[in-house]
Amino acid sequence: MAIVKPFKGIRPPKELVEQVESRPYDVLNSEEARAEAGDNEKSLYHIIKPEIDFPEGTSEYDPRVYEKAAENFQKFQDKGWLVQDEKEHYYIYAQTMNGKTQYGLVVGAYVNDYMTGVIKKHELTRRDKEEDRMKHVRVNNANIEPVFFAYPDNAVLDALIKKYAQTEPVYDFIAPIDGFGHQFWIISDDEDIKTVTEEFRKMPSLYIADGHHRSAAAALVGAEKQKQNPNHKGDEEYNYFMAVCFQASQLTILDYNRVIRDLNGLSSEDFLKALSKNFIVEKKGADIYKPARLHEFSLYLDGEWYSLSAKEGTYDNSDPIGVLDVDISSRLILDEILNIKDLRSSDRIDFVGGLRGLGELKRRVDSGEMRTALALYPVSMQQIMDIADSGKIMPPKATWFEPKLRSGLVIHKLS
Repeated sequence: MAIVKPFKGIRPPKELVEQVESRPYDVLNSEEARAEAGDNEKSLYHIIKPEIDFPEGTSEYDPRVYEKAAENFQKFQDKGWLVQDEKEHYYIYAQTMNGKTQYGLVVGAYVNDYMTGVIKKHELTRRDKEEDRMKHVRVNNANIEPVFFAYPDNAVLDALIKKYAQTEPVYDFIAPIDGFGHQFWIISDDEDIKTVTEEFRKMPSLYIADGHHRSAAAALVGAEKQKQNPNHKGDEEYNYFMAVCFQASQLTILDYNRVIRDLNGLSSEDFLKALSKNFIVEKKGADIYKPARLHEFSLYLDGEWYSLSAKEGTYDNSDPIGVLDVDISSRLILDEILNIKDLRSSDRIDFVGGLRGLGELKRRVDSGEMRTALALYPVSMQQIMDIADSGKIMPPKATWFEPKLRSGLVIHKLS
């Protein structure tokens, strides 16, 4: 069963939310954060990307940068740019992209659920990235940014969310960087709070959709605090970390595509011939061609688009990993033909989120920067949940969720 609790969120006043809110720390670099923050001293980037307060070139891992994050977090509270709610609440956070709205419940997720596998993951995490976020959580004694969970569809929670969605939101704005809509409500009724807690308790699992490093860091810091407290009872706030939980059927996963720097010494003709061993290769012409179904890929090469359809026997429908297009392409194209063994470390490959469109693949190949591009059909949320349930791990760079959660709408303190 999944244990969640309400918490006393730290939030910007309604009139300041658009000055405070930001994109997540990991979707932009220091220079982009510096540019987006500009002269806005209320921007959350001063807490989640505090290297922007130092001279250009200062490492985001400099010890002074973490200290600055805590200093700025305190400053935001002192100046009233962030204010803590007096009562424990759950919250509802809605995002609208391309006319489609998804509704998430903001909860305190249970650290021990992460440790015991009730909260399920589908990606590997890197220790250096975990440690970076752990330092950030420790120094602020808070989860500044939420993680992104999915939960099995639930009619009771769906009805509760719809009830609040018919009322006026506390926050309602369109983010200038992407044009997506963001709305926020407070669940303050005691019976509704009880309902949320009880409905989650009926769920055997929650699933990390996006934010594996933030999840690991938040849970590990919580576990540290449990060990460090000689009077630990189990109900302390550090036993929980902030997550936004969406019904699985509402989530949008976009394609996550590949651009490749060279053909491993092959000519275009030899590359296409090698592909024909495991794929039905069809030339589609100069117009952008998007994969229409599972096990179909689009290839862009020498100004032409091709359809690659995986032949029977090249994948195993009974294997939740082996049936994935990201696995098929990694095994049979990147590894077998192009000799790209490690997608995480190779400098011969790069990855392009589907929000940029296939035109971005064409642009990078036509510019001469890359030799070819490969577009994949998106992974489904059901596939992710099946893999997480099996205890297996997704191949690297398999999922791209949109829209991303905005940061700064609510923060969770650990004490």
